Amino acid sequence: MSAVPLLDVRGLSVSFADNEVVHGIDFSIAPGERVALVGESGSGKTVSALSLLRLTANAKVSGQALFNGNDLLALPERELRSVRGRDVAMIFQEPMTALNPLMTVGDQIAEVLTLKMGLAKAQLTQKVIELLAETGIPEPARRARAFPHQLSGGQRQRAMIAMALACQPKLLLADEPTTALDVSLRGQILELLVRLQHSHGMSVLLITHDLNLVRRFADRIIVMENGCIVEQGATTEVFAQPQHAYTQRLIASKPVRDVVEVDGDVRLKSDLQSDPQKAGRAVMRAKGLRVVYPTPLAGVRGWFKHGQFVAVQEASFAILPGQTLGVMGESGSGKSTLALAALGLLPFQGELQIAGQSWSANAAANKALRRQVQVVFQDPFSSLSPRLTVEEIVGEGLGVHAPELSQDQRQQRVMTALRDVGLGTGDDAAMAQTLQRYPHEFSGGQRQRLAIARALIIKPSMLVLDEPTSALDVTVQKQVLQLLQNLQRERGLSYLLITHDVDVIRAMAHGVLVMKDGAVVESGPVHQVLTQPQHDYTRILVSAAG
Repeated sequence: MSAVPLLDVRGLSVSFADNEVVHGIDFSIAPGERVALVGESGSGKTVSALSLLRLTANAKVSGQALFNGNDLLALPERELRSVRGRDVAMIFQEPMTALNPLMTVGDQIAEVLTLKMGLAKAQLTQKVIELLAETGIPEPARRARAFPHQLSGGQRQRAMIAMALACQPKLLLADEPTTALDVSLRGQILELLVRLQHSHGMSVLLITHDLNLVRRFADRIIVMENGCIVEQGATTEVFAQPQHAYTQRLIASKPVRDVVEVDGDVRLKSDLQSDPQKAGRAVMRAKGLRVVYPTPLAGVRGWFKHGQFVAVQEASFAILPGQTLGVMGESGSGKSTLALAALGLLPFQGELQIAGQSWSANAAANKALRRQVQVVFQDPFSSLSPRLTVEEIVGEGLGVHAPELSQDQRQQRVMTALRDVGLGTGDDAAMAQTLQRYPHEFSGGQRQRLAIARALIIKPSMLVLDEPTSALDVTVQKQVLQLLQNLQRERGLSYLLITHDVDVIRAMAHGVLVMKDGAVVESGPVHQVLTQPQHDYTRILVSAAG
């Protein structure tokens, strides 16, 4: 690699009003180098990258960012506009929000080519198709005419990459380009970036908190904490011998298995038939579970009847007290539909029982079952009402299932629930102040603890965990998983865990269902499925997880 850096950042500081969030950082990127900028949410990594192109609104930016000898932070806006997209391009985290929903994918790529490269209209169509084909999108000519919502998550991200590479930039800033994708798609996008980086000879700055991704992709790693660079060096050296305590904590944040190993298998259909006693002890039992959605039919036939889309096909399992059944698969595999059916929120065919009782069409009849099974959703910020206080959110279930409690009794139960999930260690006076706070006043990990407290306050026997840690940073994820493991040991809780994260399955689950296109393609004890997968799809998921 060249001794002269392509990008040389010196003393970069970023402030909003009087609050400095990036504190005089220095780093460089050589031509053809892949560098990872790593840190948790709030560490300043995305703000630092956006500031290089002055894309941070209302921010005061100081220092130098020398790119090919020109200071990006000092360039007039008109000259900087010509650099953006042409010499330095960016891939954003969520393609669905970054792409214009009112324009086709092809038109959006063509717009870049017109503005930055000055291509004539006659050249645009073929160039757009070539760019999409280079990213591996099937049927690129047809996909170019599609709107973003008509593409899958992986296809949208590939379209974003095609747009970023349209002008063959020298430097690509990739801001969490795989966070919103399934584990196998992450591997595909990573391989695509490596291949394109080699073929175009560009440098890449990858902003991420996914350490598995960093280990497989980056030549060099830069670690940020609280707006400062605390460590940087060759990826292999930093992972082998991290020097800073924060880096050591990040690397050690892989989920750790700490569950009570129980006898019995949570998944086999034959178990339900050959061992009626075990099936009778099951907290949740399903046999031949099937979920079907109606779909419109084309033409005259659609006037009189609907078609069918089978979202879950013949799923059978039993979950015993103190056990966790992990359900893994990619988006669209049917795992979240299975969870909704288990919660009695979707009509289904087949058998599904909780503590020996089935869901009823009568909402009043389901009240006792609602107390037995509760849910913790993926994103605590959207699942907690911003208009309610902590006391109202956590205590809401008591109003339905324990209306006989007085206000003081209810408040004491809420305080106890918060302490059980590690929120609040002070006396009742200090806790009373916590009860009057709102969700936005808590961190992401604290909000997820609130969601768990809300689910536990009515003392259920089972929790449905729908991607409970995917929206959290790695260190917070580990803390929340440890909390769930402790609660399971102390209370004998059963979990139905929905996730695409193989590391979470490995840490939490006793048994696994692997779903693809609505069907259970493999099931078994966690150690068997993850170490000796039998189905090709399972092998892909496990290998993609690193």
